[in-house]
Amino acid sequence: MSGARAELVVALDVPSLDEAKALAAKVRTSADLFKVGLELFVDSGPRAVTEVREAGGRPVFLDLKLHDIPETVERAVARACGLGAAWLTVHASGGPRMLSRAMERSAKEASGLTIVAVTVLTSLDADDLRAIGVPAAPEAHALELARMAWTAGVRAFVCSPAEVARLREALGPEALLVTPGVRPAGSARGDQKRVDTPEGAVARGASAVVVGRPIRDASDPAAAAAEIARALRAE
Repeated sequence: MSGARAELVVALDVPSLDEAKALAAKVRTSADLFKVGLELFVDSGPRAVTEVREAGGRPVFLDLKLHDIPETVERAVARACGLGAAWLTVHASGGPRMLSRAMERSAKEASGLTIVAVTVLTSLDADDLRAIGVPAAPEAHALELARMAWTAGVRAFVCSPAEVARLREALGPEALLVTPGVRPAGSARGDQKRVDTPEGAVARGASAVVVGRPIRDASDPAAAAAEIARALRAE
């Protein structure tokens, strides 16, 4: 988007491909990418990537959060390259060998796919991390995972707005930092625990923000997306 300070990723978190294509068509003038997540991919499979891209006229962020043995993830990366996805998420917690294999396969396929490492899900807080055996706070754990992934060759990361400033400071301008958990002022948080406004996420250093429910559930999704896009462009 011309003049944008950060890109707007519209999450097509809907149960059917027809609904996804209809939403993409409504908001295409404001969106920079469309996110295809687990719900839509389980429903429609690879068609979700190709048909959303055709309907919306924008690149597709395939948000599958892959976390498996290195061989399996590498082969899945190859298939995502074949689909023409622009971005693909993997869990940083899959470890350096998994991440390295994903990066190497993406480079080999030469499709332009960006591997995006997820640090700490925005639905988790310190209590949740302790429950799964991680004593660090979300901010510290996200930074630790990002540094490990950076060493493995990853240059794009998902983190909440609460961690993005620390990752930007640590990783520098080269890092692509993608922040879900972004809500316009006054919007419900839903199941997100570490959130901020679009303006706040950009001010902290986000390269792209992911917005789903505030656009999807709006009475006028096109107007909601346009308002968020304006916030991302504001100086």
